[in-house]
Amino acid sequence: MFLHSGSAVTSQTQSRRRGTLLGALLAVLLVTVTTGLLYARVALSGGPQPRPPLPVETVAFEQRDGFHREVSYLGVVAAGRKANLGFEVSGTLDSAPPRPGTPVRAGEIIATLDQSSLRAQRASIAAQLEQARAELELANIKAERQRDLVASGAVSREAHDDTRLRARALEAGVVAVSAQLQSTDIDLQKSSLRAPYDGVIADRYVHQGAVVAPGEPVVRLVETAAREAHIGVAARRASALEPGKRYPLRLRDSSVDALLLSVRPDVNPRTRATTAVFALPENIQGLDGEAVSLVLEERVDEIGGWIPLSALQEGARGIWTVLRLVEQDGHTVAVREAVEVVDVRADRAFVRGTLPDGSLVVASGVHRVTPGTPLTVAGGQ
Repeated sequence: MFLHSGSAVTSQTQSRRRGTLLGALLAVLLVTVTTGLLYARVALSGGPQPRPPLPVETVAFEQRDGFHREVSYLGVVAAGRKANLGFEVSGTLDSAPPRPGTPVRAGEIIATLDQSSLRAQRASIAAQLEQARAELELANIKAERQRDLVASGAVSREAHDDTRLRARALEAGVVAVSAQLQSTDIDLQKSSLRAPYDGVIADRYVHQGAVVAPGEPVVRLVETAAREAHIGVAARRASALEPGKRYPLRLRDSSVDALLLSVRPDVNPRTRATTAVFALPENIQGLDGEAVSLVLEERVDEIGGWIPLSALQEGARGIWTVLRLVEQDGHTVAVREAVEVVDVRADRAFVRGTLPDGSLVVASGVHRVTPGTPLTVAGGQ
């Protein structure tokens, strides 16, 4: 039984090998026949079919001797007037200054000092003045009477002179006390801090109850009217600016025509620029310190031309290239030309390089085009 089973296995193995060999022969035969058919088809068609030209959009390169561009000079909005306000006299702050951001009108009281001591001092000086005036009046009356009695000999001339001179001294005393009273009234007025112009409280430095010294800042006031724009301009361009003429400014993405007031005669040693001062229109609510720019047009003398940004392709080591169309062996093909980008504006660039005037340049899809590939012009700009 064991020997019979081994013979059967050997027979099955041989049968499988014959089947595998037959399948391999059929596969080789199929490949050979297919290859022969393909070669026959190529031979009948006369060789490989050429690839159709690739359609591309082009733009004509127009050479120029220069172009105009906008140049922006940055500056800031500045209040016409801004100052740290304080008292001219010392004292204790009796009322709190307004909070930052509070608008005030010209002449409005911003803060006051404790006036109790000054008022008591004024009352005392006023009483002294009344007393001095009374003594002066009495001395004048006495001198008047003695003058009439001198002629009759009832009063000596020496006594009359003494009375008359005492009246003059009392008159000088009245003037001195009046000056003291006036000085106290001035101190009372100065104990109230008033806004010198319409503005907004930008900051406050002291609070109620604080003892302040003369000249110590209490609040910072920024004028709300008469806004100006202070813009740094290159010295070579500043000489062309004309005071009294209007120029376009850009503020918050809006264009504003502003009157040029003046151009400073000096140059900032750090920026090498001078400052042009413009008056902003009253309806422009620019904030103090907000960015604003002056927009000027200048000509750039440069040989080159404009092409679409889509025509540019970055080459090796950061060099920009374009594809120029040329005729070669009866076909239109593209060749690379190196260019330098001089200026970019929106969707186009001004370039200079080896591009001849009037050249057709691939306008878009440059990543699909390989130099030497047959092309056909599908559209132009």
